[in-house]
Amino acid sequence: MNGATTLPRRNSFGETMRADVWWTQPLLVFVGLSIFIVYSTWAAFQGTHYFFGNYISPFYSPEIFGFSPHSWFGPKPDWWPDWFIFSPALLVLWAPGGFRVTCYYYRGAYYKAFWADPPACTVGEPRKSYWGERSFPLIMQNAHRYFLYLALFFILVLTYDVWKALWFVNPVTGKASLGIGIGTLVLAINVVLLGGYTFGCHSLRHLAGGFLDQFSKSPACYRAYVCVSCFNRRHMLWAWLSLFWVGFADLYVRLCSMGILHDVRLF
Repeated sequence: MNGATTLPRRNSFGETMRADVWWTQPLLVFVGLSIFIVYSTWAAFQGTHYFFGNYISPFYSPEIFGFSPHSWFGPKPDWWPDWFIFSPALLVLWAPGGFRVTCYYYRGAYYKAFWADPPACTVGEPRKSYWGERSFPLIMQNAHRYFLYLALFFILVLTYDVWKALWFVNPVTGKASLGIGIGTLVLAINVVLLGGYTFGCHSLRHLAGGFLDQFSKSPACYRAYVCVSCFNRRHMLWAWLSLFWVGFADLYVRLCSMGILHDVRLF
């Protein structure tokens, strides 16, 4: 029996047979990421109001060079060009920023929301060719595993910041005493959420046990693999919660430093 078939016609941009409101998710992703990008960029270039007593904004930590008591190596270095604004955040934010930009989840999210590649499943996209991630600049996405190592280091640094946030200096005696303030809890929750996001990373999952053919031959790797997989199952949730909370943590410290908010000492 003879017959003829035709290939399905390629949909034009936005064309689809879907009856649901498919554009809701990419729109929310676009709005959410845009809000964070605008705020974090603004906050990073301020260079002021990023610390308050024993609190330091996670956008500025570790403070390699700076003017706060949290600075590791003193004030602005002499080699910093006078014509360029100085902010301690500019020295460190590239690392956690690179980790998120190359994240497997975020790639799928902003490819749809910002590039419409595609805007949603079975919805027409604005381009006819697929470049993949084998050419510049998308080939840089393969650096995600290396940004992971930096992200793990940042978790340690931010954990130390929470430890410092437990010690309050008496302005009269100059002695530090153990305590908890609202800011302490804000920074602690930030570490928990960032830890959940980082420890659920797909690259970490592969390092923990994804390369093994038989788990029975390496029980320790298997347990680590199961632990990372537990976080990985809610990777999207951890990604969004940690994204907005790290921005909120910076905002809280900033408002306290500006005198708009007053940190409450719980004990």
